[in-house]
Amino acid sequence: MKATTDKNPHSTPRTMNFRHLRIAAALAIACHVCPDTVRAAKPAVPDSIKSYCLDFNWGGRRQFAAPGSWSQADPAQHVAWYKAIGANVIQTFAVSCNGYAWYKNGFVPEQPGLKHDFLPEMVRLGHQEGMLVFGYFCISANPKWAADHPELSYGAPADYHIPYTDEYLDYLSKSITDAVSKTGIDGFMIDWLWQPKRLSTGGKWLDCEKKLYQQLMGEPFPGEGKLTKEQDLAYSRKAIDRCWKAIRKAAKEANPDCIIWVTSNHMDHPHVINSDMYREADWLMNESGDMKRIQGAKNMVGEHTRLITCLALWNRMDATKVVPEAQAAGVGLYGFTKPRKHGSGLVPLEPILSRPVRELRGDDRNIATLARAYHGLPLDAAWTAEEGFIK
Repeated sequence: MKATTDKNPHSTPRTMNFRHLRIAAALAIACHVCPDTVRAAKPAVPDSIKSYCLDFNWGGRRQFAAPGSWSQADPAQHVAWYKAIGANVIQTFAVSCNGYAWYKNGFVPEQPGLKHDFLPEMVRLGHQEGMLVFGYFCISANPKWAADHPELSYGAPADYHIPYTDEYLDYLSKSITDAVSKTGIDGFMIDWLWQPKRLSTGGKWLDCEKKLYQQLMGEPFPGEGKLTKEQDLAYSRKAIDRCWKAIRKAAKEANPDCIIWVTSNHMDHPHVINSDMYREADWLMNESGDMKRIQGAKNMVGEHTRLITCLALWNRMDATKVVPEAQAAGVGLYGFTKPRKHGSGLVPLEPILSRPVRELRGDDRNIATLARAYHGLPLDAAWTAEEGFIK
């Protein structure tokens, strides 16, 4: 997708005040405030979306993180990190790409060794700091589902591999209902809502997907060699639309106010353009980061749909150009990066924020630029470990 809490005071900005978080938690306990009461006082949806994600999805190169990676992550430290960069929307995880959940006692098994009830705690603490908190689901990839149902998945690569069969949509719907009902999240991001690539079979269709084709198209699957481009497009749009409707139904029945955030790494793909998903999504993001595709999607979305652009290493956008352009157009901002501290799941902020933006590259440049924009400061605003941003 797209920070440090060491005891060393020189690595912790002034805004990362963990003592205040502990005091707030103690007061809640002393006043016998139940978790549901705390969650009820959630912040309003901001006029300007300023979001980020410390991305728990990825491990090694093009490999999903092993189950249990960053299982020791401390919600208080993570909320403090997002507060330090000035975010008003935290995107973290309900279920990450490895197929395990970031909260305890749910429908989906939790990350092995999960120390904290991570997602509900992120919600509680984030709300106390005035931030919305979102979960995440990867739609077309889930290695755990693949291992448990090998006949319903094209292997388990770190790529699109799941056809949207009745069985999978039932599992996905129950996963979403459970997370929305139990954790208090304000919404969730859905990622990779694409057709499977069928890599493990060399392009051959599984029996379960041939059955799905007949179910959706009202005719038998013609065979890989006889399937026309028109048939494939029509089937793909129907499969994606049916999956979208299952996601939306599960979310809105669990909480009518739940915000569904759709991210697309190919906004103008023929499988999704002019779709009900675009019209019905609460938030829609161009993960490729360019403003051109966002402008092109404006006539495809609903009147209520919020548009967001993304800054991340993979899309190679220049944050110093994209951020002001997005702000001028009223488009929300988001970024993500993989954690760099093995145990905590954090990214140290001091080496990033203490340097001039012009000296930085990649995600460091993105973080530094977004942090200044989120705090309403110019690109040349200085930062020190002792004082934070100097206004």
